[in-house]
Amino acid sequence: MLQKIPGIVIPDDRPGAPAGNVFWSGNLGETGWFVHGYQSVWLPATLLHGDQQAKLVDALFASSRQWRMSLHFNKGLAGAPAEGVAAAKSTAMNPAVLNAFALAITAGEGPPAFPSIPGHQPDLAVARQEARNIDQAMKAMLPLVERRGSYVSEANYFDGDWQQSYWGANYARLRAVKKKYDPDGLFFVHHGVGSEDWSPDGFTRLTSK
Repeated sequence: MLQKIPGIVIPDDRPGAPAGNVFWSGNLGETGWFVHGYQSVWLPATLLHGDQQAKLVDALFASSRQWRMSLHFNKGLAGAPAEGVAAAKSTAMNPAVLNAFALAITAGEGPPAFPSIPGHQPDLAVARQEARNIDQAMKAMLPLVERRGSYVSEANYFDGDWQQSYWGANYARLRAVKKKYDPDGLFFVHHGVGSEDWSPDGFTRLTSK
């Protein structure tokens, strides 16, 4: 990869590091960034049909009046080889990915910020305004889908319907597995499977076992 597309990736220069250890150069700006907002939604391939294209274009234009919206075609599985689709079906990912032609992402960020260091605090006024714009941009896209599906690693931290967004129809099965193997809730993460049983900090159980 380093020889075929120079400049696209940066190799791991630590002594003894495997040759496959690379970092996308385009992601350098993400190092230490202060995220103002991040949302995504899988777009079904049916939106590419002739009678749906105008609706897709209108939604994209409306979203662009609020904030940047990008389409990541490498993250949808519509038209993928059967073996790839079959493999994805055996994962916990929201099944919406199986028929998606792209993942629409809208996000905003600021430079690295440190609240306790004078001169390096985050600009919260700008962050909050951008977060509102990002939210409005995504709202313009949501009417395109029957039920929202998001990619967990690129999703809205404050999504109130995260069970559906992250896992869709898989959530009931994932929750059953969680209750079976971790009935005491030892493993906890924000908006993780079963986290609705706990307070936001993960220290107080809100529901019975």
